Amino acid sequence: MPSWYVRRVLSSLLLVVVLASAVFFVVRLAPGDPLDRATAFDSLGDHERALMRERLGLDRPLAAQYASWLGGLVKGDPGWSLAQQRPVADIVGGAVGPTLLLTVTAYALHLLLAVGAALAMAARRGRPLEHAVRAAGLVAYALPTFWLGLLLILLGSRQLGWFPVGGMRAADAAFLPAGARMLDLLHHLALPAATLALGTFMGTARYLQAALDEAMGQDYILAARARGIPERTLLVRHALRNALLPVITLGGLHLPALIGGAVAVETVFGWPGMGRVTVEALWARDYPVIMATTVLAAAAVTAGSLAADLLYRRADPRVRMAGTERA
Repeated sequence: MPSWYVRRVLSSLLLVVVLASAVFFVVRLAPGDPLDRATAFDSLGDHERALMRERLGLDRPLAAQYASWLGGLVKGDPGWSLAQQRPVADIVGGAVGPTLLLTVTAYALHLLLAVGAALAMAARRGRPLEHAVRAAGLVAYALPTFWLGLLLILLGSRQLGWFPVGGMRAADAAFLPAGARMLDLLHHLALPAATLALGTFMGTARYLQAALDEAMGQDYILAARARGIPERTLLVRHALRNALLPVITLGGLHLPALIGGAVAVETVFGWPGMGRVTVEALWARDYPVIMATTVLAAAAVTAGSLAADLLYRRADPRVRMAGTERA
């Protein structure tokens, strides 16, 4: 058993290294000079630019740049921002918190919507409510994330005036009491989190609906039904408990979609997270920031997949027994 965990962790670490290496070479092999897009170097002459390239290590061979960057990454130093002229760790460190807040809130809302939709569709199989819920969910699933965000801004901010258009806090948030600051934060978080959740929940809902339909045909459900237990109780208390187990694995699969969607959502809503930082770095060709945010996103996705595997193996004894037999 411990050997399986060790192999799984080591393979995840190897995958992160491979992804980090791929990101480095893809970014560095792009045509053009990164100093041409960095406004901080516009006033420099040719001699000063050459000295700056030497200082930043851009005049060294690609293999030497890779070794230096990877060594700094292992030590926790991803480099120096070309566009903002400050440590990349400070830039990324300030953006990680808002992104985590957005993605965790969106996934919690995603699960609530998915469970509610699955129960509604399973309880009203073949009825108008099932078709209406499925149609609404599939429309939200099919819309591009940025387009869905713009629609919510148009409806919730422009038409109804219930939510702010963008940002993370109000201009006077620093002068508000602690409770009012929290409410202000949730007020700004509502539309971005809803955009991410609405664009992803139907996949989980359809999966849960199929699992509920399968569970409702099991022998223990038939025995409970014969004892006169109401259908709603059977669905919510008995079938749903078993159907929720595969959602652990789905959580690891949905993490890439949430992180990818956060790039568009943070840009649309002006949310100061990693997605917005990445987009701004792409426009400025700020190589160190691009590589740091991409590697961090890859590490988060790999860690989510690893956690899902470990939790599923822990939650389902059949998986542990199958692994022991193969060993």
